[in-house]
Amino acid sequence: MIPRFFLMLCALLAFAGSARAADPDALWKITHDKCVPNQQEHGNPAPCALVDLQGGAERGFVILKDLVGDTQYLLIPTAKITGIESPELLTAGAPNYFAAAWRERHFTQEAAKHELPRNTLSLAVNSVFARSQSQLHIHIDCIRPDVRDALERAQESIGDSWTPFPEPLVGQHYRAMRTWGESLGPDPFRLLADGVPGAREAMDKQTLVVAGIVFADGKPGFVILSDEADAATGDRAAGEDLQDHSCGLAKQ
Repeated sequence: MIPRFFLMLCALLAFAGSARAADPDALWKITHDKCVPNQQEHGNPAPCALVDLQGGAERGFVILKDLVGDTQYLLIPTAKITGIESPELLTAGAPNYFAAAWRERHFTQEAAKHELPRNTLSLAVNSVFARSQSQLHIHIDCIRPDVRDALERAQESIGDSWTPFPEPLVGQHYRAMRTWGESLGPDPFRLLADGVPGAREAMDKQTLVVAGIVFADGKPGFVILSDEADAATGDRAAGEDLQDHSCGLAKQ
């Protein structure tokens, strides 16, 4: 009899293989070979929307319009960082790429051509089993209306440490925690690795979603969501699924 663990591993590898049908280095090539040199030589970030090298090439990032949807943008580090599983993200003094992505959410707002309150916007990083690229990228886009509504309903049950979210989101079971503030201070990668037992040793299976929110007392903050891939249930840990690349909330 084939061990159950082996079957689960094969299923996860099949997930990853199907996701990587395209060139897995496409985002790195655009960032490293086009956007950064064009910015340095000509002061023009094209084909990116922005190249930020204020912290140096090892701490910088670009903002690139994604091909999918009108409002989806990607934050991509200018350093070679493979993905959520990369140990560089957890080193002391590592850039807070999520905080930078939140600061650059105006690209999504401008593309929507409508006012987007903070509770309509989100950031997401997929697990290794739900991504097509071998370069870290954070999806910046609107959140799904049903997910926004679920977060509003669950406000009082979300605390300052990781606990199970009270209802499924797009069919998957997430953990949730909250942080306070207009800007994103704590690094979600570190919050996940340090706060969820076993996550640091299995970061490749994790996904992260950051959703802006205004709490019941009127204070701004964030709900941070995480999930872990599970081949037995078909869960690829694709946090991007909680986003709406058609930005329906902008049209309401």
